[in-house]
Amino acid sequence: MSAAPTSLRMVEVSGAEALWLLEGTSLGRLVYAQRNGTAVRPGRHVWEYGTLVVRAPAPAASVRATAAYHVDEIRAVPGTGWTVTVSGPAEAITDPDEAAHYRRSLSGWTHGPHDTLLRLHPQSVTGFRLARTEA
Repeated sequence: MSAAPTSLRMVEVSGAEALWLLEGTSLGRLVYAQRNGTAVRPGRHVWEYGTLVVRAPAPAASVRATAAYHVDEIRAVPGTGWTVTVSGPAEAITDPDEAAHYRRSLSGWTHGPHDTLLRLHPQSVTGFRLARTEA
């Protein structure tokens, strides 16, 4: 006889815990408006000095004033995990020395005009944990 499936729910976490979860990983997704829709691109990131530096295969001209970066770690079998979204104004990193540093430390998917380094200044940090409901 098998056990009844457990119900899961999302529990909001504090901003400090959400940033702690974000710092513990390096892979996520850059989300930005493009033409009449939304574009989602894989990205690598590092949290430094209160800003999020993201390397993603997206043209710098397409990433307008505001972007979002989403990171999650959901484990299907035990039914646990978390998700964090950071949003705010984004700017391209144009200083050649700084860009060279981040290109060495953040691995990318493409090289050329669509390999972009962005600095995201967080205005909103939202995080959730996946939790089991009590029976």
